[in-house]
Amino acid sequence: MPSELSVGQLARRSGVAVSALHFYEASGLIQSRRTPGNQRRYPRDALRRVAVIRAAQRVGIPLATLAEALATLPDGRTPTRADWARMSRRWRGELDQRIEQMIKLRDTLDDCIGCGCVSMKRCRLANPADALAERGQGAQRWPRDAGR
Repeated sequence: MPSELSVGQLARRSGVAVSALHFYEASGLIQSRRTPGNQRRYPRDALRRVAVIRAAQRVGIPLATLAEALATLPDGRTPTRADWARMSRRWRGELDQRIEQMIKLRDTLDDCIGCGCVSMKRCRLANPADALAERGQGAQRWPRDAGR
């Protein structure tokens, strides 16, 4: 069994597209070395790292947040089960907030007509309690210089 994996092998074994692996690498989430022929070679533990990345993505953890957590590991090592438990405890509050927001969205979605209007007083999704009216007329979520 080889001690390193090519990008294609890592993609097949992890079920992640080569382009996603390149993106993860560019984001500092995984690392490779280059062969004399300039081909990427990943350590076998990259499989676990990719699994951790995918698990974090499935629960909605932004990659930047994950990168910060992975950067705290000594010597850039691959997360262990204990590391994952520690990281996930740190994210619990944020996930609870998202779950609460999603429940609220689910329960109020039938009021939404899907128009994207942010000036409707009644819209609980885009403009709860007409809070954006205080900023003035028009679409307040668009940057002032958009389209220029």
